Amino acid sequence: MSAVSPVLELVDVGRHYKEGQGQLTILEGASFSLAPGEMVALVAPSGAGKSTLLHLAGLLEMPDQGDVFVAGRSAGRLSDDERTQIRRNEIGFVYQFHHLLPEFTALENVMMPQMVRGLTAAAAGERAAQLLDYLKVGHRSTHRPSELSGGEQQRVAIARAVANAPTVLLADEPTGNLDPETAGYVFDALEALVRQSGLSALIATHNHQLAARMDRRVTLKGAKIVDL
Repeated sequence: MSAVSPVLELVDVGRHYKEGQGQLTILEGASFSLAPGEMVALVAPSGAGKSTLLHLAGLLEMPDQGDVFVAGRSAGRLSDDERTQIRRNEIGFVYQFHHLLPEFTALENVMMPQMVRGLTAAAAGERAAQLLDYLKVGHRSTHRPSELSGGEQQRVAIARAVANAPTVLLADEPTGNLDPETAGYVFDALEALVRQSGLSALIATHNHQLAARMDRRVTLKGAKIVDL
């Protein structure tokens, strides 16, 4: 019986930035894989390169060396348009700050990525309503972001991230801007959604209690990705 192929894989990835006359190395020969249905916590101090790793995994940045595979496809050297297409179809993003569009309602925010992908407004609206109900913010669907609490905004952002049924969910401190009680409630909703849908998730967090609830924990050490 063959091994299950990872849905996300970084192979010998390097990422460097110019710093004055020298070079700042964030990743060097770093490798990582995410199995189908797996939730992995990325735990590292600020400035260690968590966001860079998530940007590489999400094809928002290109590696200087190595390659990134999404759903088995080599993506590290694709064109901007090709990477955009993979992001649209395979990857969902949740950030510390929700980045919801302020002029649209919660429902419309979740409809938007689906309509960009080509769904009709009716189909997008039906799925958006189902996701908001599942995340227990359906009763707030006609409200704009400024009328929602921080926890409600983040749950809408999670609904938007999974609206196109991605293979991989990448989250950068998704509860970092919330008080502990609200953070726990939002993470409960996120975990339930990931487990129920079979999504794979890589979640950067400072919260060790939340990290302990995931299948595995990794960190960045010596420009490598290592298990904790």
